[in-house]
Amino acid sequence: MIYKANDDVRKSLVPMFENIDSTIVQSYLQGHMGTAYVDDLKNPTVAQVVVGIFVFYAGNPDTEAAEEMLNNLPDYNLVIVGSDDWKRRIESARRNGVEKFPRYSLEKNPAHLDRNHIQSILATLPDGYEVKKVDKEIADKASFDELSEDFVSQFESVDDFLERGKGYAVLFEGKVVSAATSFSIFDEGIEIEIATDPDYRRKGLAAVTASALILDCLDNGLYPSWDAANAESLQLAEKLGYVFKETYDTYFIDTGK
Repeated sequence: MIYKANDDVRKSLVPMFENIDSTIVQSYLQGHMGTAYVDDLKNPTVAQVVVGIFVFYAGNPDTEAAEEMLNNLPDYNLVIVGSDDWKRRIESARRNGVEKFPRYSLEKNPAHLDRNHIQSILATLPDGYEVKKVDKEIADKASFDELSEDFVSQFESVDDFLERGKGYAVLFEGKVVSAATSFSIFDEGIEIEIATDPDYRRKGLAAVTASALILDCLDNGLYPSWDAANAESLQLAEKLGYVFKETYDTYFIDTGK
C-alpha cells in the first residue's frame, strides 16, 4: 500500500534522493511544491516524488510498493532515477509505452555566468521586439500559455507564480513569442523553463529572454539552474555560459500504452 507523504515524511526523504542531481526534486524536498508517495509513513523504504511532469523514484526498487507506484503513474511523465537498479526495474515493469532518452546536466556554478557576456546577449534583441518582466497581464495572455503550459503550472495560481516565481517574455506587436520562467523554485534559486513560438525561431529570442531571467536571478542572489532536455537546449545553455556536466537517462512513459 502507498501513502501520500506529509511534511514530516518529506524531511526524512532527503537522504534517499541524494544521488539525484536535480533542483526539481529539491523543490519538493525543501517544501516548495510537488507531492510524494511512500510505502510507510514512519519508516519509508521507497518513495515517488512528483513535480509537474517529472517523477523521481528512490529507495528499494524490489518491493511491492515500488511495483504499485510504477503502475500508478500520472499521464505522460518523465521519470528520473539515480541507480541502475531502478532503471532495470522501470524497463522490466513498464515494457510497453517506455522510451528512454538522454537529458543533459550542467554544472551548477554561478561563476560560469558572466554578467557582461549575458548582458551583451540581451542587447541583441531585434528591432520591433521588446522584453518585459512577466506580470499578470502577460501571464493572462493566450499567447503566453500557448507557448508552454509549464510556465506557471507548478504554482497554485498566477498570483502565486507572480509572488514566488520569476519570468520574462519577448513580445512582438503585443504577442508573446518567447518566454523564460521559473518552472520550479528551490531554496537557492529556480529551474528555468523556456519556449519560443516556432514562427519566431532563429532570431536569438530564446537567448535574449533567458538572459533577462538569468540576470534578474543573479541580481537577487538566486541561481538560475538549467537542465537541458535536448541538444538544442544544451547548445543554448552553453552559449549563455553554462558548462556541460554529464548526460543522464530519462524515461518518457505513456501510461495509456
